[in-house]
Amino acid sequence: MRTLHNVHERVVDAPAEAVGALIDRISAPDDPLSPSPVWPPILFDRPLAVGADGGHGFVRYTVGAYEPGRSIRFDFPPEEGGHHRLEVEPLEPGRCRIRHVIEQHQGLKDSLVWNLLIGPLHDLFVEEFFDNVTRAATPAAPLSPVRWTGRARALHRLVFDRARAVEAPAGAALAHQAVPRPDFTDAWQLDLRPGMPRDPLAWREVLPFAVRGSSQDELLLGEDAAHLDFRASVLIQGDTVTLTTLVQTHNRLGRLYFAVVRRVHPFMARRMLRRTYRRLAFAAPPAARLERRSDGVVSGSP
Repeated sequence: MRTLHNVHERVVDAPAEAVGALIDRISAPDDPLSPSPVWPPILFDRPLAVGADGGHGFVRYTVGAYEPGRSIRFDFPPEEGGHHRLEVEPLEPGRCRIRHVIEQHQGLKDSLVWNLLIGPLHDLFVEEFFDNVTRAATPAAPLSPVRWTGRARALHRLVFDRARAVEAPAGAALAHQAVPRPDFTDAWQLDLRPGMPRDPLAWREVLPFAVRGSSQDELLLGEDAAHLDFRASVLIQGDTVTLTTLVQTHNRLGRLYFAVVRRVHPFMARRMLRRTYRRLAFAAPPAARLERRSDGVVSGSP
């Protein structure tokens, strides 16, 4: 058993009151600090206060202590033990230090997972969070953002969200109109994080096929051939993006051809959707604010 003590800190050329006010907005609809959409946003089931439960992505925690404008302690679930805390320390007038500390007892397995996978990603997440603090508190000051190493990108790709199989959505009207009686249909879906584009045309490069139609929430791609017709629909609905494929074969050659292609199609569809998602996430602004839908649900909530 070892005790993990991981510390990150940064001096910010802004008053502690200004930085503390930013910290108080964590998980709020106008949160300027969560480094989404490259990372899952920090979200809780209620406004920031003791007892608020949430986290970011698969990292879960509860607010165990909170001093507005000064510090927040986030407690990991009891079975994991430990906590991490965020602190703002005043320095001379107009300057302060922001600090993030993790303290946790770890067994051999947890220690290995931390050193090989979680630790490098955590360090990068915190530094990008600090970059956003600097951007928000001193918008006119120059900033050298934290650099991603090849290892960091590989680990981030490893844990990044994966598309899940769903039923073809009824909302994909263009696709259903184009192929009313398909011989094959499948659909893959990802949750949209705050800051991801909601315009279907932004997802144009998900597959290398011609545009066959578009609407406010759907983009239709596809090709026609003598042996089969193919359509791919990208649907932005609520807080999800769904890639739906519809195929209609015309003859024996088409059926034979697709009998082979369908073996690799699910893998390729998942891969193309996920790759496009990651590209758009990295192209988005580095501090995407959360958006609250009209029904009161915070978009991108876990």
